[in-house]
Amino acid sequence: MPDPAAVAPTQRILALGAASAIAEATLRLFAEHHAAFLLVGRNPRRLAAMRDDLLTRGAAAAATFIADLDDTAAHPAMLAQAVTTLGGIDIALLAHGVLGDQAEAEKNYAAAEAVLRTNFLSPVSLVGWLANYFEAEHRGTIAVISSVAGDRGRKSNYVYGASKGGLNVFLDGVRNRIDRAGVQVLTIKPGFVATPMTAHLRKNFLFAEPGQVARHIVRAIEKRKDVAYVPPFWGLIMLVVRNIPGRIFKKMNM
Repeated sequence: MPDPAAVAPTQRILALGAASAIAEATLRLFAEHHAAFLLVGRNPRRLAAMRDDLLTRGAAAAATFIADLDDTAAHPAMLAQAVTTLGGIDIALLAHGVLGDQAEAEKNYAAAEAVLRTNFLSPVSLVGWLANYFEAEHRGTIAVISSVAGDRGRKSNYVYGASKGGLNVFLDGVRNRIDRAGVQVLTIKPGFVATPMTAHLRKNFLFAEPGQVARHIVRAIEKRKDVAYVPPFWGLIMLVVRNIPGRIFKKMNM
């Protein structure tokens, strides 16, 4: 659990893709310390249920905003409204994403493009606006859920991996630009997590529960980390994967 002294009771949190299992578990931890929330997503009923749950758990305030985050043209107005609704933003958590269908994306460019739009282009638009906002404020946190899949392309999910790899590089650049303004840019790299997005996958000991991942995310925000592998053992796994020589890696069944 987060240290009560480390989580400000007046934190104003914008959750983009709030209905994701990881986002929900993370927001519940902040609610226990009386944060205020704006929940953004596409499903009104799901967001309303989350709002009520967070208020029950101790949130100072919670509101919802219905939006399709793939619609990048609507981002500026939505984010400006978020600032007004919350009275400012302290933490922006980006949690939306799709796994996609690798086999379909190999045959159909439109399927590949849809994954790239949701996982890369949409976050680029959102983070770009938020980076300018927080830079002007000289404070704040942008926390983005990416994936270990972005560390190296594998035949089983390289379209998804490419979308996350591009996002990781983009966040590296934004961090390099605005860290000096006092803004934290956190890249969150989960491994396998037992969520609806991975419900079709066979589970093994590498799968983490959303609550476990959420605790690591809160700690990473508190410690102002730049990159967080969650759970942390994925950092070691991916260190090995990244350093397998290409002549060997290309023959592996991954």
